[in-house]
Amino acid sequence: MDDIDGRIIRELEADGRLSGRALAERVLISRANAYSRLERLVADGVITGFTARVDPAKVGLTTSAYVSMTVRQNTWRDLRERLRAIPEVRHMALTGGDFDVMLLVRAEGNDALRRVVLEQLQAIPGVLSTRTFLIFEDEEN
Repeated sequence: MDDIDGRIIRELEADGRLSGRALAERVLISRANAYSRLERLVADGVITGFTARVDPAKVGLTTSAYVSMTVRQNTWRDLRERLRAIPEVRHMALTGGDFDVMLLVRAEGNDALRRVVLEQLQAIPGVLSTRTFLIFEDEEN
């Protein structure tokens, strides 16, 4: 990776819908160079996909929370698969410190959040405890 690759990544992080031509113009390289670099960045796994950012509230997900979990240490692989199956879990991270796992949960209101935490997360074998932190306002970079 060099400075041009870094600029390509920053431009695509800001607008993943940029055409090859627009990307080349913004990074000040030829279109052919932009296309070949982009293909290499994808093939090398530096760029892992393209996605749309969605306002959760505008699609009915009006309640968001971070949920920390303390789990039995030998259950992470199975736990990860079970968490992937819960649509309200939008992000998960294995962490170090006072808890083991941090989740971002987006739900259709407080009742739905309560069901996810109390009926789904706490029912997973190996989950020892959870702690829920409501998000009043959030913003992506």
